[in-house]
Amino acid sequence: MQRLSLLSLSLAPLIALSPTSFAQQGYSHSTGSNSFPTATPIKHLVVIFDENISFDHYFGTYPNATNPPGESIFRARLGTPTVNNLTSTLLNNNPDSAAPFRLDRSEAVTCDNDNHYTDEQKAYNGGLINQVSELLSGTGTDCTPNLAMGYYDGNTVTALWNYAQHYAMSDNFFGSNFGTTVMGHLNLVSGQTHGATPASVSGKVVNGSVIANIDPTLDDCSSGTTITMTGKNIGDLLNAKSVTWGWFYGDWTPASTSGGKAQCITQYDGHYAPFQYYASTANPHHLPPTSVKAIGYSDQANHQYALTDFWNAVAKNNLPGVSFIKAPADQTGHPSTSSPLAEQTFLVDTINRLQQSPDWKDMAILIAWDDSDGWYDHVLAPIVNSSDDANNDALLGPAGLCGTAKTGAYLDRCGYGPRLPFLVISPFAKENFVAHTVADQSSITKFIEDNWQLGQIGDQSFDAMAGSLLNLFDFNNYGGGFDRKLILNPNTGERQAEW
Repeated sequence: MQRLSLLSLSLAPLIALSPTSFAQQGYSHSTGSNSFPTATPIKHLVVIFDENISFDHYFGTYPNATNPPGESIFRARLGTPTVNNLTSTLLNNNPDSAAPFRLDRSEAVTCDNDNHYTDEQKAYNGGLINQVSELLSGTGTDCTPNLAMGYYDGNTVTALWNYAQHYAMSDNFFGSNFGTTVMGHLNLVSGQTHGATPASVSGKVVNGSVIANIDPTLDDCSSGTTITMTGKNIGDLLNAKSVTWGWFYGDWTPASTSGGKAQCITQYDGHYAPFQYYASTANPHHLPPTSVKAIGYSDQANHQYALTDFWNAVAKNNLPGVSFIKAPADQTGHPSTSSPLAEQTFLVDTINRLQQSPDWKDMAILIAWDDSDGWYDHVLAPIVNSSDDANNDALLGPAGLCGTAKTGAYLDRCGYGPRLPFLVISPFAKENFVAHTVADQSSITKFIEDNWQLGQIGDQSFDAMAGSLLNLFDFNNYGGGFDRKLILNPNTGERQAEW
């Protein structure tokens, strides 16, 4: 009780402050990334960006798990809030021709589904959401029938359910628009899929907007037709204010270099390195940082790094203000090339280490996903950005299209897209909390802009209308539990320690 009393006294100045008052006064420390004024006490933001999951696919029956013998056990805490998930009606009398069904932990590896820009819109069918199994399910002799309707529960994605119990999550978070991996990554870093050069690539870029996966021109490891993106990204805004940052990717380090060009490992995927699409933030030859001290600053690496660089920076007390983390391909959770169990191992190992670092006390970890992979989700997002490209937009049932675009609006960005999971893990995160306010991938961009007072990207970026993430935090009570930590088992996802 004595320790708690002393901590309460030391935190008294914080208790009187709201997020607004943090923004008014600026919140800063004296060294490293802590020297940059921020609008909240968060000095280190870590964004873990995983692959191809809808909200219902991971949280469709949260917080109720089946708990079969021999699997990880999950039992919800008393008072766990309700989420907008699969009701008994949706499970037993679904408008789709196939009902949602539970995938067991033994079925962690599945086929890939269809998440193309137009196909997803057709499956949502004007809000009826009754064409998912038919149009989006993975095909092939080894694929589970009606696969897109499958979901996992807390016996497989155990760690994520436990993080939701201890920290905060959203059940109203969406992809910025319909579509695939590259689009999700571009929206994360710029709120913008428009601005591609060339402006037309058959089936991939139309009207200057990206509608399918395509490699970046400014990357030695790209192949086929490639593009660059014009306009600004969040890295440009961070650089303008001299805030340290980096994109850290597990498959980044090349296998070798020949003639000054990087020869990447087989697993490398340029779609997972969104800053490579922009001339201002690209590192075409995958050059390493000049030193550990240079990580986060502008040198030959140009803020593009391997995951080993991230942990070297953590070890040397040089963690950037903003860090984006991309797991190796086999740990992203992507169907067919990864699994929720492999993803869980990466997430827990990463978060356990960060919670035991000195920077945890002023850190927020955001876990987000790039797209839905076509997995079923029963919620149609609010359509905040219309597009009326008759060749590619098909959301509104037989009438097609995605509303009527305003004069001068960039086309082929129909959004918001499918609902995705989103979690906040931080000493400042509300405990066992579910946010119902609307947010999207560019809300992460907006949070960075607002916290480091960077201004906005502009040029019709989704950041201008993005919902706030602040309601997932409690800054007045220092997160409600000082430097609250939850250490999990990376294999089972079950709790090992909590304080």
